[in-house]
Amino acid sequence: MARLESVTFRGPAGRLEGLWKEASGPQAGSVVFAHPHPLHGGTLHNKVVFRAARALSAAGYATLRFNFRGVGLSQGHHDAGRGEVEDFRAALDEAQRRGGLPLVAGGFSFGSAVALRAIEADSRVAALLAVGLPLASESPKGLPRPSVPALFVSGERDTFGPPGLLREFVGSSGQVVVVPGADHFFEGRLGALEEVLERFLDEVSTAAERS
Repeated sequence: MARLESVTFRGPAGRLEGLWKEASGPQAGSVVFAHPHPLHGGTLHNKVVFRAARALSAAGYATLRFNFRGVGLSQGHHDAGRGEVEDFRAALDEAQRRGGLPLVAGGFSFGSAVALRAIEADSRVAALLAVGLPLASESPKGLPRPSVPALFVSGERDTFGPPGLLREFVGSSGQVVVVPGADHFFEGRLGALEEVLERFLDEVSTAAERS
């Protein structure tokens, strides 16, 4: 079983709380995976974030999930997504320090939008995992398109990130996978989400080995 460790690290608004999960087997890289909206109960213990971390570890990636500023034991106050981008970048630094390169960035809902903004012009990041990107509440005009291999996962019944809106936003900038029967929180479909994430990271690792 992969080792799980409680960690704290320096963020721009003070100490940030996280959980570091080692890879199961040979390590292919390191991941930062962010939680949903703090003002709606989002924390690093969210079940989608937990299951994502489990899948990423199984795929060979050490994973850091962390609480944004003002959540749990993380210091600071919610900053409407602005300061949270800097929190994510601090988490990328910590993941590199602990697990090395390449880095993969990801998140669920609010966390996926933060990840998308945080990786702009960061050459360390090799791939993006965006689960439940909330395009119904996040203006697509304010979100950059990824320049790295990217996976966007939506539930078939996701009202916060409808598949049609997601496909329109992503275009040719990434791979879109719609999980049949799933809502925004992948209730009853978390196993299917894990399989999608593992499969994509296997593809990323295989492509890296060939290059």
